[in-house]
Amino acid sequence: MQPDYDKIDDAVLALLALNIHDETEQGARSWKGHDWEALNRLHHKGWISDPVTKAKSVILTPEGLARSRELFKQLFTKET
Repeated sequence: MQPDYDKIDDAVLALLALNIHDETEQGARSWKGHDWEALNRLHHKGWISDPVTKAKSVILTPEGLARSRELFKQLFTKET
């Protein structure tokens, strides 16, 4: 079975929406308790700050924050 890393990255980005805190105009922080390879890919795509720091959270860029919320709604909410 061949993993689709773009789908994995979308799921991780969506899950970052669950732990958002300290939101500002520059983005928001979220706890980085996810797969390191996925976090690195999200950083290279420009959605989050560099996860390789001593901080326990990453900063979602404004675009990453919007995409995170969009993906969370798409992947993890029910139709009403």
